Amino acid sequence: MAKVKVGLVQMSCTADKQQNLQKAIVKVREAAAKGAQIVCLQELFTSLYFCDVENYDNFKLAEAIPGPSTDELSKVAKELNVVIIASLFEKRTHGLYHNTTAVLDADGSYLGKYRKMHIPDDPGFYEKFYFTPGDLGYKVFKTKYATIGVLICWDQWYPEAARITALMGAEILFYPTAIGWATSQDDATNTEQYNAWQTIQRSHAVANGVHVVSVNRVGQEEELKFWGGSFFSNPFGSIIHQASHTDEEVIVQELDLSKTDHYRTHWPFLRDRRIDSYQPITKRLIDED
Repeated sequence: MAKVKVGLVQMSCTADKQQNLQKAIVKVREAAAKGAQIVCLQELFTSLYFCDVENYDNFKLAEAIPGPSTDELSKVAKELNVVIIASLFEKRTHGLYHNTTAVLDADGSYLGKYRKMHIPDDPGFYEKFYFTPGDLGYKVFKTKYATIGVLICWDQWYPEAARITALMGAEILFYPTAIGWATSQDDATNTEQYNAWQTIQRSHAVANGVHVVSVNRVGQEEELKFWGGSFFSNPFGSIIHQASHTDEEVIVQELDLSKTDHYRTHWPFLRDRRIDSYQPITKRLIDED
């Protein structure tokens, strides 16, 4: 399809897992009512962002994928004829957990999952305590409406992840996200951080000639104020729509996927790639022997 209507759900969460799931479903329905064909939910939307502390009790939030949440969302996807991108805390087996996004096609079928590859460990973002790095590689999903790539939050900062996913055929890159400001920070620092976050993702759109959809949460949780600011970027990095930093929003935008051909033809970055010269990228650091 040359054009597809994409919805994003930017929302706040509570400590009640089932309440969050039902809230997300209500908002998926709202997006579908606005014409959305693909709907992306934010990172770990069924809970508070629990990675702000290292607490073994939080492992109880995890579930199998496919599992209870994907089963419920599959019914909604089939009923509404929409694709749902759902970021969940995956329990793979006892003691092995992932930050994972499931993709459900418009007929309710489970297309597969992507496990977050890049795992941060910073004050307020202690994800290495919870998540094993992804081992499925980068993924694309051929949905009813478009071939999509899904990456997750910290993956946003890595051009290699976006490039590989685009080279695999992704027409849209989706980034479910949970990122915010420390409440102790000054406004200048907050602005600089948000601008960097948006800029790096817009650069992925430019470098790969694809639309980028980034979906963040809002609201204050403990010492973190999630900055919202979810957005759509066209394949040349222009912002189509940006959400509020404070409000819950359900936004639907029509994306013209034929623009990929236009931008890649006029700015042929893929044509001019010197793939014969890129072997050093696999090194941690290029230093002297």
